Amino acid sequence: MNNFSYERLHSNLQYLKLNTIEELLDNCLEIAARDNKTTMEVLDYLFEQEKKHRGSVVIKRRMKSAAFPVKKTLEEFDFEFQSSIDKKVIEDLATLRFVHNAENVVFLGPPGVGKSHLAIALGIEAVKAGISVYFTNTGNLIERLKTANREGILEKKLRDLMKYKVLIIDEIGYLPFDEEGAHCLFQLISRRYEKSSTILTSNKSYGEWGEIFKDHVIAAAVLDRVLHHSTTINVKGESYRLKERKKQGIKTGNIYQ
Repeated sequence: MNNFSYERLHSNLQYLKLNTIEELLDNCLEIAARDNKTTMEVLDYLFEQEKKHRGSVVIKRRMKSAAFPVKKTLEEFDFEFQSSIDKKVIEDLATLRFVHNAENVVFLGPPGVGKSHLAIALGIEAVKAGISVYFTNTGNLIERLKTANREGILEKKLRDLMKYKVLIIDEIGYLPFDEEGAHCLFQLISRRYEKSSTILTSNKSYGEWGEIFKDHVIAAAVLDRVLHHSTTINVKGESYRLKERKKQGIKTGNIYQ
């Protein structure tokens, strides 16, 4: 390869923004000459590396957009400790068929049992599959919807949230809603019904949702839409946080803190 061809090749790679190929090119050509690699093998390797790098960049961008508070994976989840969970059900959800069918997933159980972990883990699986995901705490979501409602832009906010194929609403039930918040959440759930998937976590049983919404009619309407096409996982095990504290032997009286 003469100097002109070499410089033009690098210039064209820069122009086409094939940055990974340009970075690897020189070293790859040296290895190819040494190991007698064919032109096809060299090209295949370079373009495969470019594709992998771009895929990695896209995933990082989607992960940032998803706003997960922490990174939790299914591989990290201790199914032996939480024996109330059927691992096969979670593995089936991880295929993401529920997303393609616009179905919902609800994790119920007391604090600390891994509901948010599983919700985030499914969200990460969706991100890796190229699906748009957004995570939000219920309290923050309600306040943002109420603010949008008062500013006359609730419709726009709902459209923005509809852009996500998977919306994770965490910690329903830790704080009750006022009437405005309940109506705003109902509108969001109604918009997503049979169009996109919503993953919810709650420390309250369905029978207690009337207390959360302070309106049994709205609670029933929300549940009707959430549960029509859904999978509910009841987590009845012990708190992971309590488990870790027991390991450390931290006690106050007869109760682990």
